[in-house]
Amino acid sequence: MTRSTVLSTRVLLVCAAIGVATGIVGGIAGLATPGLLLVAPFAYGLLLGVHVLPGIIAQEVLRLPLVAIVTHVMAALVASAFNPVWAGRFIGTALLFGAIQEGVAALTRYRAWGPWRFFISAVAIGILVAVVVFFAAHLGALPPWGQIAYLVLSVCGPIAWTAIGLGIGAALRRAGVARPRA
Repeated sequence: MTRSTVLSTRVLLVCAAIGVATGIVGGIAGLATPGLLLVAPFAYGLLLGVHVLPGIIAQEVLRLPLVAIVTHVMAALVASAFNPVWAGRFIGTALLFGAIQEGVAALTRYRAWGPWRFFISAVAIGILVAVVVFFAAHLGALPPWGQIAYLVLSVCGPIAWTAIGLGIGAALRRAGVARPRA
């Protein structure tokens, strides 16, 4: 009797392809971060939100357990090639965001794949990022308008990137990427 595994070779290859593509995007975002923090630190959450893409696209395409975390780790390894000094940050962010996305999917027992479910994880990530980065980066030193803009953009960033990721994932599904083996 042949036993099917969730993380088959085909699934891992799809995760790897998504991970490489989104890792390049994450690496570019990492390179842009220092300049953004100098020019417009209040917009950092919007840029950081790009890191939701690996899990969102993988879950939208494959709709299987563990694909978000696997794809996030692969993307983090690719992004680390752009700035090896930040490898720990990329991997930590990947594990955190992937765990949140997997957690929300697990709460629905991996059966609910409507957009609402993805946006719940986006809001959770946005709130967490807003609070943690606000204190870690001492953004309280910004003028009140900058603090408010930072908080709004930190929550809206992951939501906007989730919408983009869902669009990409849906297009990949239509293209047949998620087609089961014959």
